[in-house]
Amino acid sequence: MTLRLHDYAASANCYKVRLALAQLGIPYERVPVDIFAGETLTDDFARRNPARTTPVLELEDGSHLPESGAILLYLADGTPLFPDDRAERAQVVRWLLFEQADVIAPVAGLRFRLLTGRFAPDEPRVARARAAADAVLSVLDAHLTGREFFAAERYTVADIALYGYLHVAHEAGIGLDGHPQVARWLERVAGQPGYINDLEPYPENARPGVSRSIYD
Repeated sequence: MTLRLHDYAASANCYKVRLALAQLGIPYERVPVDIFAGETLTDDFARRNPARTTPVLELEDGSHLPESGAILLYLADGTPLFPDDRAERAQVVRWLLFEQADVIAPVAGLRFRLLTGRFAPDEPRVARARAAADAVLSVLDAHLTGREFFAAERYTVADIALYGYLHVAHEAGIGLDGHPQVARWLERVAGQPGYINDLEPYPENARPGVSRSIYD
């Protein structure tokens, strides 16, 4: 049995895993899950991931591993995308945690809500989210000064995790003005061997009033 990835084409969390799989050259079967058609709300999906989120990686033994960061670490273990050195590994994990704690809410959350019509562009909370995103980008830009990548002085899954949503931050009106290091880093990631960008736009059924998902 090969790996099976239960994922959603418009999710950057899922895209991060597909990017890692492509760059590592790992064969897998892709299992589309329409998260806005209620497909994560079924008992069958809950057995794969009780949190009812994608991605979920189904391993060769039939067990399931949810959460994009955990999946990235699993796939990268023993490869150049996850270093052997203890301190360097900790730095990789540091940025995976930072991505989930500090990037998801102001960048990914805002993008999702704007593109699916859950927020109107002129709402005060949109401006607050963009200000928070700018503060996060300032942290990232400062760290990248004098560095090409985020950890271990080379490209790792830390870069893949952060790239997932940052490369589409502009879709939420989040610009890179004043963050030149991040802009150049995005270009370096896109130039890595095996790079793909198959992230799809949100379909019509992702909009409120049509969607049946954990976000409604």
